[in-house]
Amino acid sequence: MGEGWQLLTIRGIPLRIHPSWFVILGLATLAFQQQFAAEFAARGSAAPLLWLVALATALLLFVSVLLHELGHSVAALSQGVKVRSITLFLLGGVASVERECSRASGALLVAAAGPAVSLALAGLLIGSRHGAAHLSPLLGAMVTELGTLNLVLALFNLLPGLPLDGGLILKALVWQWTGSQRKGTQVATATGRFLSLLAVGLGTVLLLRSGSVGSLWLILLGWFGLGSARNQTQMLALQQALKDLTVRDAARRRFRVLEAGASLRDLSRIRIGEAKGPADWLLVCEGGRWRGVIDDAALNALPVQCWDQERVEDHMRPLDSLPSIREDSPLWQAVLQLDREGDPASRLLVLGPAGLPSGTLERPEIAEVVLARLGVKLPPPLLEAARRQGSYPLGMALAQVARAMVASGDVASGADDTRLAPAAGQR
Repeated sequence: MGEGWQLLTIRGIPLRIHPSWFVILGLATLAFQQQFAAEFAARGSAAPLLWLVALATALLLFVSVLLHELGHSVAALSQGVKVRSITLFLLGGVASVERECSRASGALLVAAAGPAVSLALAGLLIGSRHGAAHLSPLLGAMVTELGTLNLVLALFNLLPGLPLDGGLILKALVWQWTGSQRKGTQVATATGRFLSLLAVGLGTVLLLRSGSVGSLWLILLGWFGLGSARNQTQMLALQQALKDLTVRDAARRRFRVLEAGASLRDLSRIRIGEAKGPADWLLVCEGGRWRGVIDDAALNALPVQCWDQERVEDHMRPLDSLPSIREDSPLWQAVLQLDREGDPASRLLVLGPAGLPSGTLERPEIAEVVLARLGVKLPPPLLEAARRQGSYPLGMALAQVARAMVASGDVASGADDTRLAPAAGQR
């Protein structure tokens, strides 16, 4: 689902409208107009007034949906979780958060806040329907309809299956009971898949029997739920792959070795012979010992006439200036190090058991080995394009997956920044 158009900001949270929202707004207005016309047209209510009240009812219904999502958002903010946006779309509304809560109790609070707001609105509206009807029968009908719909919204969202709030509540409760967020996700995903299949099956039966629009809506909700269950299953598989795989499984060797006594002319010949794309690292050795690393800064700074006289060892940097990681580290740590806030890297130097360079690691290689674990093979051109861009292929958000694993306590954060020890260059 796209971002949509931003209308305003509420407590620093952007409110967005997806184009599909206008479809459901039109359908809801039409449905309310037909409902009010059947009840009030015979009483002499003008057709334009009925359309106006129907539109107001549809808009207020989505104000209720917005308040529902604001309930989630305020609760998330109270748990220290940043809310990126609230988007109204075809199936209602969704609040996009930066990460999940790190505690089951916090996740339970955030999940329950939305239905609590809807139940409060339902009680307030249903309780005031008689007063509204005393002022105007049409106003009373509108208030009663909104109160009923908020009650339905709350009860529907409390169904115990993802992606509904009830599924999130079930997930948090299982997480609290077992101490495992992963177990909670598995249980809530399974119940969500069952409810979605039930909705699709029931909607299909109703469609064949009556051909009602409501049956199509039920099928649409079921398909949406099945898609969400599939996404949750894929997320769990990604997390498990990042936990099981190590850096050694994904490492390649995108570095070359150059003698410390070589000239800058030798360096330039190597660079000229390289294919297009990110250049290999050039590590410097002398007598079998690692000395440092050299880049193209000297070639760019010095005139060509000096290249034969200048030595590589005069322009190299220490090896510990490169971001590095041990080859036995879990792959999720490499993902976090590549996307560390404020200091992202395009490549990591992989260190063997003795702390010496044994390979390199880049984002496309991580994606390739993770997808291979899931039974997906990426074509080489796609991997090469991702390598040139320094990104994950297919827009894979592995950094978000890894951060979620740490935030939930699924893995211990620990130190994810490994550097070469000073003595490693002297071996």
